[in-house]
Amino acid sequence: MGKAAPMERPDDPVMRHARTDFVAIGAQKTVQDALDSIRNAPIGGNIVYFYVTDENDRLVGVIPTRKLLTSPLDRRVDTIMDKNVVAIPDSFSLLDACEFFVLYRLLAFPVVDKDRRILGVVDVGMFTEEMFDIEEREQTQAVFETLGVRISEVRDTSVWRGFRSRFPWLLATIGSGTICAVVVGVFQFTLAKSLILAFFLTLVLGLGESVSMQAMAITVHTLHRQEPQGRWYRRTLRRELWRTALLGVACALLVGVIAVLWRRDVASGVVIASGIMGSLLVACFLGVSIPVLLHRLKLDLRVASGPVTLALTDVSTIATYFSLAALVLGR
Repeated sequence: MGKAAPMERPDDPVMRHARTDFVAIGAQKTVQDALDSIRNAPIGGNIVYFYVTDENDRLVGVIPTRKLLTSPLDRRVDTIMDKNVVAIPDSFSLLDACEFFVLYRLLAFPVVDKDRRILGVVDVGMFTEEMFDIEEREQTQAVFETLGVRISEVRDTSVWRGFRSRFPWLLATIGSGTICAVVVGVFQFTLAKSLILAFFLTLVLGLGESVSMQAMAITVHTLHRQEPQGRWYRRTLRRELWRTALLGVACALLVGVIAVLWRRDVASGVVIASGIMGSLLVACFLGVSIPVLLHRLKLDLRVASGPVTLALTDVSTIATYFSLAALVLGR
């Protein structure tokens, strides 16, 4: 008698997760006898159904708890039980058992051996926990892949193989950083006119990366559930741009005011605020569009989207930021 084992893997034997603190009721007993047996048994957990056995301890029926409690005490159990009882073979895996909950929509199932003798009971709580566990693993995998690495590479591969699979995506970062440096060099005279632009450059880059990754995560999540069409893309992009516009206004006003109060430079404050607004809108566009493009090209969506989106976002943020600075301050 005891509680189910903790969740591990979907291919675990179902009996590792079955409760053994159940009460089997004899078919020939009366309701009164059955209730007396239940009172004297060490029962744990939620009891949804009581299972009925014959003289050879084989499963022959099931009685919902409410029906047992409301039946006349002198009635025999086999006259009120439901003979159409669904049982899970003990050879099944945990994943097989979970499919029973989806298929039959019952709250519990008995686990039986080849002779129909009850070995344990699994209830809907086990199914719910396992589904959450699987979902959590999928989310963890998705987070790793968005960053450009498969979680299996962390655990199961050699150092050299892990290097070969991850280094190409780091090249995207190196490439974008080099391009950013070149773009900043083009605007060096603009930067010399207002050194405060350099002070806020890291902040502007960080905001752009955050918005692009948020938009990318939403898009990737949706692409795994439906095929993108032109109408869907336009609707999604429009919705995300409106959200980003609100975020951009709030961030631009806050940072712009900070810049003006700090350096007493209204022109630079306007540049920083407008740069934030423009770069966030471009970052949002990239966050939605790049996953869709990669999906159309049949590339690995989750692994490729993160590094590519971040790289292009950094370049576009630098270009937008200093282009607006050059427009306002002059080259």
